[in-house]
Amino acid sequence: MEIPYKIYLSESELPKAWYNLRADMVNKPAPLLDPQTHQPMTAKDLEGVFCEELIKQELDETTAYIPIPTEIRDFYKMYRPAPLIRAYCLEKKLGTPAKIYYKFEGNNTSGSHKLNSAIAQAYYAKQQGLKGVTTETGAGQWGTALSMACSYFGLDCKVYMVKCSYEQKPFRREVMRTYGATVTPSPSMNTAVGRKILEAHPGTSGSLGCAISEAVEVASTTPGYRYVLGSVLNQVMLHQSVIGLETKAALDKYNVKADIIIGCAGGGSNLGGLIAPFVGEKLRGEADYRIIAVEPSSCPSLTRGKYVYDYCDTGMVCPLSKMYTLGSGYIPAPNHAGGLRYHGMNSTLSQLYADGLMEAVSVKQTEVFEAAEYFARIEGILPAPESSHAIKVAMDEARKCKETGEEKTIVFGLTGTGYFDMYAYEKFHDGKMEDYVPTDEELKKGLANLPQV
Repeated sequence: MEIPYKIYLSESELPKAWYNLRADMVNKPAPLLDPQTHQPMTAKDLEGVFCEELIKQELDETTAYIPIPTEIRDFYKMYRPAPLIRAYCLEKKLGTPAKIYYKFEGNNTSGSHKLNSAIAQAYYAKQQGLKGVTTETGAGQWGTALSMACSYFGLDCKVYMVKCSYEQKPFRREVMRTYGATVTPSPSMNTAVGRKILEAHPGTSGSLGCAISEAVEVASTTPGYRYVLGSVLNQVMLHQSVIGLETKAALDKYNVKADIIIGCAGGGSNLGGLIAPFVGEKLRGEADYRIIAVEPSSCPSLTRGKYVYDYCDTGMVCPLSKMYTLGSGYIPAPNHAGGLRYHGMNSTLSQLYADGLMEAVSVKQTEVFEAAEYFARIEGILPAPESSHAIKVAMDEARKCKETGEEKTIVFGLTGTGYFDMYAYEKFHDGKMEDYVPTDEELKKGLANLPQV
């Protein structure tokens, strides 16, 4: 059967339920702990920060499929199902016998996969009768997506944007403002935790951990507001499972079985969403796949971090999560061009990695941009820096197939477009981009203040 360049599913094939991978895991991810008592957090403990329905999803480890509300599915239909693309041109250019597919999530105004969870979280906030939500954003994709979703449901949206991205990506900031969001560079003087971070780190370029702390403080002290998160949490990975469910359905439509599945990894939501149904098959003994998480060498939580309980934020006000971490105080170099700047990893993915169900590699950013440029010139899509981490390793695996003659099928997630990342592309083209790889001593400092659990 000849496989088209783009495999589209019909609207009727759009998933009707999210897949909760934890339901099929024998070794469940460790529970969130109260940062003061170190006891497992209950739904009641989380009510002051998160939306009620989202708390239920966060804590649910037994329900395999959670129905997607009609309102959310109707919104999804504006840009989903997203295409699965056969990279015929890239295969030919590489001269590889490998078959390469990528799931393209950039076909919406936010430019990335983030809208899949943003619309769900905004919907549940509206259903709860809230006035608005607060959040953080790194490169800006999540803040853009959430501002769109909040505008759709008539909610106020307060975004704390990592300072270096706020300065490097003014157009992303302006898209958020176009949709009605208030955008503040983080760390800021607006919050107690922001002032504390600035006192300890004068002139800091910020991190996702800093921005999370500020957004949580504002949500917990402002009546009618709750905090929502664009990655890391299991509820977000749940919503992103639409990516993997559609990918699996598209491959099944043409009787294609993947051998290798690759995704970029920061907090873990897009990677977790892409691999969820495939890992489910692995866990149930129905099929086997090689899963590869790709992270930046400047922020290598899986490849060089510790698997321990840690704070989810720099201000140490959020729950403790057992995850691969570089320490909540670790702040990546400001010259890192992507949004994969989080110090830790989703707890479910961390458990899968600890159990040997997933591999991880780290790559330098100049190599990432070389791959991004190569891909753009051949496949015609300008990829986001985050997505390009996966592109780099997918091309590496395809070249290995050329050397061995193996006809493997490689699937990777192209999480979004890079049109708001031209400052980084400019630095790359001008030869001003540097590779930053933290020393063991620097990582040791980041891990020095882990909570004693």
